[in-house]
Amino acid sequence: FPSHDIRTFLILFKMSHEQEETVTEILNVETVYQQDKAMVDVQISTAKAFPRNIKRATENALSIVTMDAETAATCTYALPRGGKSIQGPSVHLAKIIAQTWGNMRVEAKVISVDNKTLTSQAIAFDLENNLAIKVEVKRSIMTKSGRMNDDMIVVTGNAANAIALRNAVLSVIPRAVVD
Repeated sequence: FPSHDIRTFLILFKMSHEQEETVTEILNVETVYQQDKAMVDVQISTAKAFPRNIKRATENALSIVTMDAETAATCTYALPRGGKSIQGPSVHLAKIIAQTWGNMRVEAKVISVDNKTLTSQAIAFDLENNLAIKVEVKRSIMTKSGRMNDDMIVVTGNAANAIALRNAVLSVIPRAVVD
């Protein structure tokens, strides 16, 4: 499950130093792909050898969610939009469920920032069922007075990563478990 496209060529970087040009191999994409594939193959083999117990995973998640009122309160969100309230399972709930569900790989990262928006991408991979979902989330980096400063862009990127991660995880975990 590589985080890059498969290419059959080498990426070359040319460096010049005092009229002497040296070609240096930076990255052999096929080698990186094979390493990533081997790592995922081991994870899938482990997931198959130690399959999840859905009842235990669900009970463990429920134990954590209901540990105290404060934790339970963090497991849903409500967001005003268009005079109505959009409600749903929170990032925190998605992380709890992913932790107890097991046999998963999850990742979120900002993949681009342009003049007006940033894009975050998250992947949730259920190693046991061989199901991977990739989700992208865009967020504006504009304010009434112009483009956000670098610190606020980082904060917005972290928020976008959390939202993308939640959406990816909740796309892999069965809705009945989330509910």
